Order: sequence, then C-alpha cells, then structure tokens
Amino acid sequence: MPLVTSKEMFEKAYKGGYAVGAFNVNNMEIVQGITEACQEEKAPVILQVSKGARAYANHTYLVKLVEAAVIECPDIPVVLHLDHGPDFETCKACIDGGFTSVMIDGSSHSFEDNIALTKKVVEYAHDHGVVVEGELGTLAGIEDEVSHAVGSYTRPEEVEEFVSKTGVDSLAIAIGTSHGAYKFKPEQCTRNEKGILVPPPLRFDILEEVSKRLPGFPIVLHGSSSVPQEYVKMVNEFGGKMPDAVGVPEDQLRQAAKLAVCKINIDSDLRLAMTGTIRKFFTEHPEKFDPREYLKPARANIKELVRHKLVDVLGCAGKA
Repeated sequence: MPLVTSKEMFEKAYKGGYAVGAFNVNNMEIVQGITEACQEEKAPVILQVSKGARAYANHTYLVKLVEAAVIECPDIPVVLHLDHGPDFETCKACIDGGFTSVMIDGSSHSFEDNIALTKKVVEYAHDHGVVVEGELGTLAGIEDEVSHAVGSYTRPEEVEEFVSKTGVDSLAIAIGTSHGAYKFKPEQCTRNEKGILVPPPLRFDILEEVSKRLPGFPIVLHGSSSVPQEYVKMVNEFGGKMPDAVGVPEDQLRQAAKLAVCKINIDSDLRLAMTGTIRKFFTEHPEKFDPREYLKPARANIKELVRHKLVDVLGCAGKA
C-alpha cells in the first residue's frame, strides 16, 4: 500500500487502547530493521525524520529509503513524518517533498505565537492532504537539534483553545518524558533493590485531564525511549562511556498507550542498539573492516528491539 497519513491509524489506536510506534530513521539499516519487524508483527508504523536526519542523509535519500520499505513491506500502513519541524519553511519542504505527516514544534514560542505558527502550517498541510502534529509544553534534554535545559509541563487549561484555533490533528504534550539517552539526572531518581536508577513517574494526572478536555483526540509522547540497560551495559563494556543513562520505564509507556496516547516516539533506543552492537563486533573481530559485516548484526538487534516494543510496550502488534 502507498504511504498513508496517521488519521485512521490514530482513530484505531485510540479505540483499541494501544499506541503506534514512531521511530526516528537516519540510514538504510535502521529503516530495514524497523519495517521488517513491523511487517512480521503486522503492526502499523510511523517513520520519523528530524531536521538533523535531513541534514545528515539528505531529504531525497530518506524519502526513497522509506518508499523502498513500503514496497518491501506491502502489508502494513506506513506514515512518513517530520519530527520537530522548527519552522514553516521546513514543514513546507517536507509536505512538498512526499511526507504524509509533519510536526511543527512551536513550544519555545509564546502561546499566541505557537498558535499562529501552527495554524499556518496546518492550513498549508491540509490543503495538500497532510496531517499535522503540534506541541504544548516543553521537554527537557537534548536529542538531534532539539535542546531545552529545563522542561515545562503542558497546561491542560490551554489545550482546547490551542486545538480549536490551530486545527491540528494530534497534540504532543509534556508529562515528564525527556529527550535523549540521559533523560534524568541521578539526583532526580531513586535506586531500586537491585541498585538500578528509577526515574520519577510520569504525570498521568496531566494526561488524564487533557484527555477529559479533548475526548477522542490523539495525544503524542516525545522523549519516550526507555534506554535499554542491556545496550547501555554493552556500550560501556566495549569501550564506551555512558554513566547513569536512564530512560522512561516501559510499564509507564504501556499505561499511557492504554489511555489517550496514540503515538510514542522512540529514538535513543535504536541508536544504543546499533552502537552497542557495533562496538561489541569490533572488539570481538578487530580484523574486520567490511561495513556489511558489522551493520548486519546491528540491523538484527534493532529489529528485535522494535519487535519487543511493538508486542510488549506499544501493544500495536497485529493491528495493521
């Protein structure tokens, strides 16, 4: 099937009590690992491209990789989405260039300016059959070119006005998730009986209040990578240095998916799986130099990680 928008995808997710995985892509192996897992698990998927990914890999290369995945995985719906579009011009370029969904991130602006910018993008996107995600509230952390030292929770009393005045199709909110692999400082966390750092819980009270004010409306969570500790350990064991990298607990993400959250963004987990696998490969095979040899196991581990997310976290396996 051709690329689709997320409209019908989100309607089914909301009614079904699951979330669709939105995975950031940067190269061929990541695209392959994600979409092969989704094809085998019969899961819908959103492939996201950030401003940084477009700068790194080139817009055209990324679009063609996704189009190739659509051909190779014909049984699943695939959305091509711009993640954290910084301005109207970037959103327009992606809309004109084959994307079926864009996010305009006006969260760093005033409430009024965020509405004005988001509305401008929505009007252009809807005229071209593309859906739009907006954002209220700010996530702390660093990922790609998105960086905020301090986050701010979404104010539920603002969401109705924002959605009605902008016409957005989905809304990203801030309830305690964070960008990057270092989402929480050690002093923000507690340690469980195994000595593992446990971050503060998500603000489900904000999510529930937003849901009451926007019944049936799809909510999005950014900064929701769980930072799998087996890959953090692998990175550190084979020459890396990632102390106290802590992500969002998967049980909390599953709880969010059962509520109004229809899209959960996952990025750092994939990068960790790829980097940890490659570090391990070179340590165990120092004589190797062919990229195909070390990228193949990296792709396989990305695929298994995505499969786990689809089945055990998002709940979207079998929903294509």
